[in-house]
Amino acid sequence: MLKFLRHRASNADGPFLPYRCTAAAYPLHEVRAIPLGSHDAASPRLALRWLQERTRHITDQLDAPHAQPGLHWLTDDTEHERALAYLTAGTGYQLTLHDESARYVLAVHPTGATL
Repeated sequence: MLKFLRHRASNADGPFLPYRCTAAAYPLHEVRAIPLGSHDAASPRLALRWLQERTRHITDQLDAPHAQPGLHWLTDDTEHERALAYLTAGTGYQLTLHDESARYVLAVHPTGATL
């Protein structure tokens, strides 16, 4: 499931930099998220690269049927270009994967963005 954070994050000088990248697992029936990593990227392209790496790590650990959406996303160049366009414009981008026990949320947003 792909979800786009469409909140604009800009000021008079343009989009905020750098970009904050996060990954977290949300176990079903749990109150807290389990952090799976975070990173600050200096550019939209570097943020996308981090998102691709973390997606690969997560899909490697999922059973094949649950990994399929993430594996498809990893090869979807059109979607990667869309993500870059959103990030360059100051809009966040989010990818959500899931299995029977958890949701895995990978998100990138310009720092200072109101999500």
